[in-house]
Amino acid sequence: MKITYYPQNICCAQINLEIEDNKIVSTEFIGGCPGNHLGIASLVKGMEIDEVIKRLQGITCGDKTSSCPDQLAQCLIEYKTKIMA
Repeated sequence: MKITYYPQNICCAQINLEIEDNKIVSTEFIGGCPGNHLGIASLVKGMEIDEVIKRLQGITCGDKTSSCPDQLAQCLIEYKTKIMA
């Protein structure tokens, strides 16, 4: 399943995900810090959704209340809520 998520209060404008069998197949961040985003995408590839949420939820960036990793976790939480509804 392909997902497009519009994060809040961070530099990245959009997160595109592909999920299959409860695992991350691919992640693409639009805008923001390309090197960090490529690193995050590489690290979460093949990971179970719950593990990504556990590791990334709550991470902040500077004085912001969120971050790109946290917004990825929020996207996955929203996805889980929708598929379980």
